[in-house]
Amino acid sequence: MQDKIQHHFDRHLETLHWAKENLSSDIQRCVEMLCDALRQGKKILIMGNGGSAADSQHFAAELVGRFLKNRAALPAIALTTDTSILTAVGNDFGFDQIFSRQVEALAEGGDVVIGISTSGNSENVRIALEQARQRKCLTVALLGRDGGEIAELADLPLTVKVQETPFIQETHLTVIHLLCDLVEQELFRA
Repeated sequence: MQDKIQHHFDRHLETLHWAKENLSSDIQRCVEMLCDALRQGKKILIMGNGGSAADSQHFAAELVGRFLKNRAALPAIALTTDTSILTAVGNDFGFDQIFSRQVEALAEGGDVVIGISTSGNSENVRIALEQARQRKCLTVALLGRDGGEIAELADLPLTVKVQETPFIQETHLTVIHLLCDLVEQELFRA
């Protein structure tokens, strides 16, 4: 068991080191994109399935509430939280439409729409990002593996290029925390 524990920590640290070396400049670009949108009164819409749904909610909560600073709330919405919308749209239009219908209803040009998918191939996230582009939104994707189909749709794909879902998700959470921290620092300088 100790070998398995050590292996997990080793893979986690290897993946984080890879992200540090390969994603830092794109993370900076994402912070700039988010700050520019927020300064213009735009909002951030975030979505994903399963663990990525939880990450979407976590991301939105840190922006609306706070990350480390007591400051004004930032407009962020997790598209994963309204069970009435999710089940009505899923029932009436299909699961593939649960996020795109919300993007159609809520997104305005200049908003940032963020999709999270460890495989890069979540159909409902892909369709929603297509809808976001039609609405003249900026698109960001937190992805894994090779980025899948979604990497081609995103204005800014942040792809954790490993195969194992847990290490992708752990790195996504680190990226989310970095984004929240840096957005807060940029927008609310003392």
